[in-house]
Amino acid sequence: MKKTLIGLALLSNFLFAHSALMSCFNNGDNTITCEGGFSDGSSASGVNFFILQGDKKILETKMNENSEITFNIPKGSYSAVFDAGEGHQIHVKGEDITE
Repeated sequence: MKKTLIGLALLSNFLFAHSALMSCFNNGDNTITCEGGFSDGSSASGVNFFILQGDKKILETKMNENSEITFNIPKGSYSAVFDAGEGHQIHVKGEDITE
């Protein structure tokens, strides 16, 4: 019985777990669009999003109602960061974003 309860507890954690997802693409007009979400299909509307240059945040906002954000391409190296809390943060380097 004890093993069954432990198995059910582990299974329920697996069933309710979800991973953060984000993809970014260059729009070809000096802007980048990033789309966020979760592996279980949950919306990322209102999730924190920021742009880092080194350790400095040069843009801090939230994903819109469509779980997207569009921003002007910063000069120099940068990272786009989807921040849905501990264990749900994704960093995408600017040089890895293509059209």
